[in-house]
Amino acid sequence: MKLSFHGADRGVTGSCHLLEAAGKTILVDCGLYQGGRDAVEENAGDFGFAPREIDFVLLTHAHLDHCGRLPLLNKRGFRGEIVTTAATRDLARLVLLDAAHLQEEEARAHARRAERRGETNAPAPLYGLIDALNVFDRFGRAAAYEKRIELAPGVAVTFYDAGHILGSASVLVEAEGKKVLFSGDIGNTGRAILRDPVVPPGVDVAVMESTYGDRDHRELAPTLEEFYQALNESFQRGGNVVIPTFALERAQELLFYIREGVEANKLPESLPVFLDSPMAISATEIFRAHPECYDGETSALLARGRDPFAPPRLHFCREAAESMALNTIRSGAVIMAGAGMCNGGRVRHHLRHNLARPGASVIFVGYAAHGTLARQIIDGARKVSLFGEDIAVRAHICTINGFSAHAGQTELIAWQKAAAPKRTFLVHGEEQAMAALAAHLTGPVDQPELGQGYLL
Repeated sequence: MKLSFHGADRGVTGSCHLLEAAGKTILVDCGLYQGGRDAVEENAGDFGFAPREIDFVLLTHAHLDHCGRLPLLNKRGFRGEIVTTAATRDLARLVLLDAAHLQEEEARAHARRAERRGETNAPAPLYGLIDALNVFDRFGRAAAYEKRIELAPGVAVTFYDAGHILGSASVLVEAEGKKVLFSGDIGNTGRAILRDPVVPPGVDVAVMESTYGDRDHRELAPTLEEFYQALNESFQRGGNVVIPTFALERAQELLFYIREGVEANKLPESLPVFLDSPMAISATEIFRAHPECYDGETSALLARGRDPFAPPRLHFCREAAESMALNTIRSGAVIMAGAGMCNGGRVRHHLRHNLARPGASVIFVGYAAHGTLARQIIDGARKVSLFGEDIAVRAHICTINGFSAHAGQTELIAWQKAAAPKRTFLVHGEEQAMAALAAHLTGPVDQPELGQGYLL
């Protein structure tokens, strides 16, 4: 049995791990690198293995940094089966079509700029809509939580609820008498909507994420109070609130908590909330279609005929004209738009119209990778470039970290203790976070580099 690492190694994006066992080649995730100029070259580069030799892809969840290179994998020769949960399958379809659309748009923009400069070598998109559509033919069996699937003779897999986003899973592969557990992204316990992570005990090897291995998150109650306070203070200043929002999980979680805030009289009932993200709107509809993933509180709301994701004055903005119309609103609106790291999507237009307004607020509620526009703003940039213009940053900038869908250090330590692996490999984390987490874990702990392989 051999385990090798081909993404998210001493970094937090591009998850991709390869397991060779019982004559089968199994890939766990195939994610996109995000953030910074290097990501373009990393995504277009060689996988480090032959896509045509992959028999199975086990997809832990639908975030782009875990599924975003699947169309490229298929384009380069993969003809095996993708196995994942039903909710992840539905979300991945949405995510990959959106990614392909954005890449085609970006390629056209590059081509226009190259034409104006008299150049002929504009870069092609990594993959297009046809490639994204083609990879859907590779999705096969849908995994139910804690139901063992025989992938092939001598190879079995079981998906366990990871509690990270809808449909997310930790994946246990059993082959050659060994149990190898891939954590995927481990969820933060006690959050809204989803159940807490489930950990199978007594594994031989754990491949474990370490995004927040060096710190814990704030408790939920003070996080919510800070969020409600930031909203109310912004309205008192007379400006809009722009929230760069990840379309999967974060958007639905914020709608859930805004509804709760209105019902608890912590936010005004007249509060207009605009979800300006076709992808987040579709994701919310997918959430409604998969109640099998909900925790007890959210299931009880549904049983009473309540929509968990519907504050009183919620408006969905699917069309571009609806999004553009929001730019005429100068105060009193909550505008939730993608993308969370501000590296694309409609939020960039709203930042263009609100960043320079002293009365406005921008509230960041998620991770911002180095090299992204979100990180520049969070780190105190006085001006940023948007659509070729220098935009002054005069709006009130607020960062609220307690909403993370990732486990913090204490929860990661508890996860590893429950799994009780004989050997642990840390992935999906910055080196500082990995080192801090490794110091608290039991048994041998490795921090593999890109392309490194191990015999198990």
